[in-house]
Amino acid sequence: MRKTLLATTAALGLALTLAACSPQDTADTSTPSSSASQSTAESDATTTDTTAKSGEFAGLNGKKVAGMVSVSDTEVMLSEFSSDEGPDLHVYLTDGTDEAAIASGMLVDAVSYDTATQTFTLDGVDAEDYSHVVIYCDKAKAVFGAAELS
Repeated sequence: MRKTLLATTAALGLALTLAACSPQDTADTSTPSSSASQSTAESDATTTDTTAKSGEFAGLNGKKVAGMVSVSDTEVMLSEFSSDEGPDLHVYLTDGTDEAAIASGMLVDAVSYDTATQTFTLDGVDAEDYSHVVIYCDKAKAVFGAAELS
Protein backbone atom coordinates (compact mmCIF):
# COMPACT_ATOMS: atom_id res chain seq x y z
CA MET A 1 0.00 0.00 0.00
CA ARG A 2 2.83 2.33 0.86
CA LYS A 3 4.53 1.62 -2.50
CA THR A 4 1.29 2.34 -4.34
CA LEU A 5 0.86 5.65 -2.48
CA LEU A 6 4.46 6.67 -3.24
CA ALA A 7 4.07 5.71 -6.91
CA THR A 8 0.78 7.62 -7.14
CA THR A 9 2.33 10.69 -5.50
CA ALA A 10 5.34 10.54 -7.84
CA ALA A 11 3.08 10.16 -10.87
CA LEU A 12 0.93 13.09 -9.73
CA GLY A 13 4.05 15.26 -9.23
CA LEU A 14 5.32 14.32 -12.70
CA ALA A 15 1.93 15.10 -14.25
CA LEU A 16 1.85 18.54 -12.58
CA THR A 17 5.39 19.29 -13.74
CA LEU A 18 4.58 18.29 -17.31
CA ALA A 19 1.35 20.28 -17.28
CA ALA A 20 3.26 23.38 -16.22
CA CYS A 21 5.42 23.06 -19.34
CA SER A 22 2.62 22.31 -21.77
CA PRO A 23 2.44 24.17 -25.13
CA GLN A 24 -0.89 25.67 -24.12
CA ASP A 25 0.79 27.59 -21.28
CA THR A 26 3.56 28.71 -23.61
CA ALA A 27 1.03 30.00 -26.12
CA ASP A 28 -0.85 31.84 -23.38
CA THR A 29 2.36 33.47 -22.18
CA SER A 30 3.44 34.57 -25.65
CA THR A 31 0.08 36.01 -26.63
CA PRO A 32 0.41 39.19 -24.54
CA SER A 33 3.89 39.90 -25.88
CA SER A 34 2.72 39.27 -29.44
CA SER A 35 -0.20 41.63 -29.07
CA ALA A 36 2.06 44.19 -27.40
CA SER A 37 4.41 43.78 -30.32
CA GLN A 38 1.53 44.25 -32.76
CA SER A 39 0.36 47.34 -30.89
CA THR A 40 3.84 48.81 -31.10
CA ALA A 41 4.05 47.98 -34.81
CA GLU A 42 0.63 49.52 -35.45
CA SER A 43 1.58 52.57 -33.41
CA ASP A 44 4.85 52.90 -35.34
CA ALA A 45 3.01 52.54 -38.64
CA THR A 46 0.66 55.38 -37.82
CA THR A 47 3.49 57.68 -36.76
CA THR A 48 5.87 56.72 -39.57
CA ASP A 49 6.32 59.48 -42.13
CA THR A 50 5.27 58.34 -45.58
CA THR A 51 7.45 60.92 -47.37
CA ALA A 52 10.71 59.14 -46.50
CA LYS A 53 13.48 59.08 -49.10
CA SER A 54 16.75 57.22 -48.93
CA GLY A 55 20.09 56.96 -50.63
CA GLU A 56 23.62 55.59 -50.44
CA PHE A 57 26.63 57.81 -49.79
CA ALA A 58 29.55 58.03 -52.20
CA GLY A 59 32.76 59.97 -51.69
CA LEU A 60 33.51 63.03 -53.81
CA ASN A 61 36.60 65.16 -54.45
CA GLY A 62 39.00 62.40 -53.44
CA LYS A 63 37.31 61.85 -50.04
CA LYS A 64 35.75 58.67 -48.70
CA VAL A 65 32.17 58.67 -47.42
CA ALA A 66 30.06 55.52 -47.10
CA GLY A 67 26.78 54.38 -45.61
CA MET A 68 23.06 54.90 -46.04
CA VAL A 69 20.77 57.84 -45.32
CA SER A 70 17.03 58.07 -44.81
CA VAL A 71 15.25 61.43 -44.83
CA SER A 72 11.69 62.23 -43.78
CA ASP A 73 9.95 65.46 -42.89
CA THR A 74 10.97 64.91 -39.26
CA GLU A 75 14.48 63.40 -39.32
CA VAL A 76 17.67 62.52 -41.14
CA MET A 77 19.08 59.13 -40.16
CA LEU A 78 22.55 57.90 -41.11
CA SER A 79 23.33 54.18 -40.86
CA GLU A 80 26.55 52.27 -41.44
CA PHE A 81 28.06 55.74 -41.88
CA SER A 82 31.76 56.51 -42.13
CA SER A 83 33.72 59.39 -43.58
CA ASP A 84 37.24 60.70 -43.91
CA GLU A 85 38.03 62.94 -40.97
CA GLY A 86 37.44 66.64 -41.45
CA PRO A 87 37.79 69.63 -39.12
CA ASP A 88 34.19 70.84 -39.44
CA LEU A 89 31.89 68.25 -41.05
CA HIS A 90 28.18 68.95 -41.41
CA VAL A 91 25.12 67.36 -42.98
CA TYR A 92 23.23 69.43 -45.55
CA LEU A 93 19.98 68.85 -47.43
CA THR A 94 20.50 70.18 -50.96
CA ASP A 95 19.46 70.00 -54.60
CA GLY A 96 22.94 69.06 -55.83
CA THR A 97 26.55 68.71 -54.75
CA ASP A 98 28.17 71.96 -55.93
CA GLU A 99 28.87 75.11 -53.90
CA ALA A 100 25.70 76.83 -55.12
CA ALA A 101 23.59 73.86 -53.97
CA ILE A 102 25.28 73.89 -50.56
CA ALA A 103 24.75 77.65 -50.20
CA SER A 104 21.05 77.37 -51.05
CA GLY A 105 20.59 74.11 -49.13
CA MET A 106 19.69 73.56 -45.52
CA LEU A 107 22.28 72.96 -42.80
CA VAL A 108 21.09 70.05 -40.66
CA ASP A 109 23.81 69.68 -38.02
CA ALA A 110 27.41 68.71 -37.34
CA VAL A 111 28.22 65.09 -38.12
CA SER A 112 30.70 62.73 -36.52
CA TYR A 113 32.95 61.09 -39.11
CA ASP A 114 33.32 57.87 -37.11
CA THR A 115 29.85 57.22 -35.63
CA ALA A 116 27.99 54.59 -37.67
CA THR A 117 24.42 55.52 -36.67
CA GLN A 118 23.35 59.14 -36.25
CA THR A 119 19.90 60.73 -36.21
CA PHE A 120 19.13 64.41 -36.65
CA THR A 121 15.72 65.93 -35.92
CA LEU A 122 14.16 68.20 -38.50
CA ASP A 123 11.48 70.75 -37.74
CA GLY A 124 9.11 72.02 -40.42
CA VAL A 125 11.05 70.55 -43.34
CA ASP A 126 9.53 69.12 -46.51
CA ALA A 127 11.79 66.22 -47.56
CA GLU A 128 10.38 66.48 -51.09
CA ASP A 129 12.22 69.81 -51.51
CA TYR A 130 15.66 68.13 -51.53
CA SER A 131 17.36 65.65 -53.83
CA HIS A 132 20.67 65.10 -51.98
CA VAL A 133 22.19 64.75 -48.53
CA VAL A 134 25.71 66.18 -48.57
CA ILE A 135 28.58 65.78 -46.11
CA TYR A 136 30.38 69.11 -46.26
CA CYS A 137 33.37 70.55 -44.43
CA ASP A 138 32.42 74.15 -43.62
CA LYS A 139 35.97 75.12 -42.63
CA ALA A 140 37.65 73.76 -45.78
CA LYS A 141 34.63 74.57 -47.99
CA ALA A 142 34.80 71.05 -49.47
CA VAL A 143 32.21 68.43 -50.30
CA PHE A 144 33.33 65.10 -48.83
CA GLY A 145 30.46 63.01 -50.17
CA ALA A 146 26.79 62.86 -51.01
CA ALA A 147 23.79 60.57 -51.33
CA GLU A 148 21.17 61.10 -54.01
CA LEU A 149 17.70 60.61 -52.54
CA SER A 150 15.01 58.52 -54.19
